[in-house]
Amino acid sequence: MTRRHRSAPAALPTALLLALLLGLTACSGGGSDEASSTAGTADAAADAVGPESALSSAVEGGAGGTAARARPAAVEPAAPAILSPGSLEVRADDVAAARDEVQDVLDQTGGTVAEERSTSDEDGAVESTRLVLRVPSEDFAVAMEALEGIGVTEDSRRASEDVTTQVVDNEVRVRAQRASIARIEALLARAETIGAVIGIEGQLTRRQADLDSLLAQQAYLTDQTSLSTITLRLTRTPDPAATQRPEEDRSGFLAGLAAGWDGLSSVAVGAATALGAVLPFAVVALLLGVPLSLLVRSLRAGRTARTP
Repeated sequence: MTRRHRSAPAALPTALLLALLLGLTACSGGGSDEASSTAGTADAAADAVGPESALSSAVEGGAGGTAARARPAAVEPAAPAILSPGSLEVRADDVAAARDEVQDVLDQTGGTVAEERSTSDEDGAVESTRLVLRVPSEDFAVAMEALEGIGVTEDSRRASEDVTTQVVDNEVRVRAQRASIARIEALLARAETIGAVIGIEGQLTRRQADLDSLLAQQAYLTDQTSLSTITLRLTRTPDPAATQRPEEDRSGFLAGLAAGWDGLSSVAVGAATALGAVLPFAVVALLLGVPLSLLVRSLRAGRTARTP
């Protein structure tokens, strides 16, 4: 009985050591061999310490091995990934004609209009237009120069940001996450207990969500680096005749007559304003004064009649 009690604890470190050695062997093997070796690790550990401990050791070991293999020994130089946004404010005599020229630039560069919003005047003529353009990144400079030549450029801004490191890092993380998912799917195929299946599926769900997030970031970076965004605002040039008034001749009889009439009008307006301000008080005084005056007269007449 005593020997059996001592041999049970000794089997636990031996099983864990075996699982660790098999996990290291799986990390150094190929794609198909690593899945079977990791699954074998889970089976060997499950026999000695239970399926839950085996799952934890195999999954964590597989994830660590995946991250280690995802970093290549010699990284090849990646193509530069550049973000190039720009903005323009251009004035033109005819906004509609300038809009047609913008479309010509897009046809030459292979660009598209992502968003457009226009405003018109009372006559229905286009007064201003705001455009969000997407052009290939390699044609960004050509498109900016062509758009600046459409009319009078009042504001032109360009920016550039190198995101090559971010793109490469995202690609490495995507490959590592896919390899980790493949390893967990191999474990799921060999799971024999409900507890092992539930644990593996939880790990698989979490890693799949992480992969979806990385793929969304990768798609956004690809879109932003392959197509540049240019925000263009076209406005109509103001008409000088409409904004400037000719100087009027303020001398002569007609000018004096006009000035006198303006003065008379001002006096009349002032008098009317004063009359309007006094009139309410006059009406109240009249309404109250007439009855009081009649009453006073009647009282005086009565006193005079009683006097001998």
